Amino acid sequence: MQEVKSQNPELENRILPIVEKLIQENSLYQVKLNKAEMVEMLVDLFGEFSSEEFRAIKNDDLTKRIDSILVVEAVSGTLNDLTPEEIAIFDEAVEGR
Repeated sequence: MQEVKSQNPELENRILPIVEKLIQENSLYQVKLNKAEMVEMLVDLFGEFSSEEFRAIKNDDLTKRIDSILVVEAVSGTLNDLTPEEIAIFDEAVEGR
């Protein structure tokens, strides 16, 4: 298991178990995301909040926020994995042809 090096243990101690649980429960996350990178990114992101603001976020709300971020991270670049034929099909579907 990769170790996460954090400048803010309070953030990491709340974020890491949430990320671990979400990744364990979602096969897309397991394939597309690197847990250590996601935790580091989230610690940096939530580090923008003051300690008081971060502590005020309820765990279920924090989980929803983290899940939303992980979804975006997991699906970003998905179109890059498509073949030219699949891209044409996608473009047609988006344009409504």
